[in-house]
Amino acid sequence: MSKKDVYRFWALLDTADEGISVRFPDLPGCLTSGDSAEEAYAAAREALEGFLYVMEQDGDSIPAPSPLDVILAQADVGEAACDVQVYMPVVREAMENKAVKKTLSVPKWLNDAAESQHLNFSQVLQEGLKRNLGIDNQRV
Repeated sequence: MSKKDVYRFWALLDTADEGISVRFPDLPGCLTSGDSAEEAYAAAREALEGFLYVMEQDGDSIPAPSPLDVILAQADVGEAACDVQVYMPVVREAMENKAVKKTLSVPKWLNDAAESQHLNFSQVLQEGLKRNLGIDNQRV
């Protein structure tokens, strides 16, 4: 599957007393909301980025976006359409460099010795993993 750098999809926004809900008709399950128009739009971009990233990672086929007239035909009364565009290279880079939490166990004596030397456990683990995997300091 070829990954695109830029995706554009239409979102439908529905304003209610509780806030603004956002859905992407071309991407069932891609939903979000915000308290204001600005928050809803920012949440829509973030939801679209994450949704498409997971689709790419899972090898799912990303559909072509529907034209506006098709989207508007699917809109409920009171919903407004909004074009949302995402730039995936930045999203991919951020996700690949995102820190993940790992739980590990070491003997108490080793923990005590490391703490007495004020070692940064995360840094030591990263250095050890890179060394064992034959990776230099550059990101793969």
